[in-house]
Amino acid sequence: MPHIKNALIRYRIIDKCIRNKYNPFPSKRDLREACEESLFGSLDGEHICDSTIEKDIRAMRVEHDAPILYNRLENGYYYEDPEFSINDIPLTDDDIESISFAAKTLMQFKDVALFKQFGSAIDKIVSRINLSQEENTDKYIQFETSSSEGGSEFLPIILEGINHKKWLTFDYASFVSGELKPRKVIPLLLKQYSNRWYLISFDKSKQDYITYALDRIEELELTKEDAEVPIDFDADNYFKHAIGITSGNTKPFDVRLKTTIVAAKYLDSLPFHHSQKVVEMKEDYFVFSLFVSISEELIRSILSYGGEIEVLQPQELKNEVVKRAQRICEK
Repeated sequence: MPHIKNALIRYRIIDKCIRNKYNPFPSKRDLREACEESLFGSLDGEHICDSTIEKDIRAMRVEHDAPILYNRLENGYYYEDPEFSINDIPLTDDDIESISFAAKTLMQFKDVALFKQFGSAIDKIVSRINLSQEENTDKYIQFETSSSEGGSEFLPIILEGINHKKWLTFDYASFVSGELKPRKVIPLLLKQYSNRWYLISFDKSKQDYITYALDRIEELELTKEDAEVPIDFDADNYFKHAIGITSGNTKPFDVRLKTTIVAAKYLDSLPFHHSQKVVEMKEDYFVFSLFVSISEELIRSILSYGGEIEVLQPQELKNEVVKRAQRICEK
């Protein structure tokens, strides 16, 4: 499977920043933040560090002959040749292969209501790179597909509510009883998890942040009533300590998990959370630490390992996992 090279994307982001005549001489921090925001939607440096930008600049100079210089007076970078652009450099076979793979991924979302306006653009991309030449692509690459698009028709309305700070009203079906109840909320954030869309909102009746699954929403309406977005809501930090879609507003805990060697390999390759790290290694077990909120998703993830993970702390998480394991045995 071709590797999507984020470095190639960063080069073009850096190139765009250096050529920006309205903000000349971008600093290393400016370049890092631009790449971080474009690729990961944040500015905290969690995914891209200064050394990565330094390596990118060196690579651009060596591999693409980019005339990048540093101005000490302005404390920033510039092109010695102001007409230079990395976009003028032809794509390599590896570049085209990576873009082809990305385009194939985009095709999955072409028919989702929110993205239908981009359908023709996606078709043009796929056509331009001639993805159809790969006649046997579908025989040896299978992409994850959405099992449900329920509620995706509400995405444009919700986005409009978020952008214009308007109240939303809708009926919401209880997951247990199926009973519909009216809701009035301030829309704050849309999030996709496990092929489903969710709305993070401030619920007027509950006076709290509530997450709603879009496939259980009916009769959604955008009101003309202005809404005051809570000043303490921070989209970047809301899910910082969360696993899955469960509210990240709850208190995080130092979670310790003892695993078998086999489970450790799986957990190391597919971490539960970005805070996960190994704190102890023995011949027959590993201990991982995570700083996360205790959530339904975390509990289900631990149970999915079928006894190969032992919860060492906190006690309340250990008790819940034990209780559910006992119920499994009873069944």
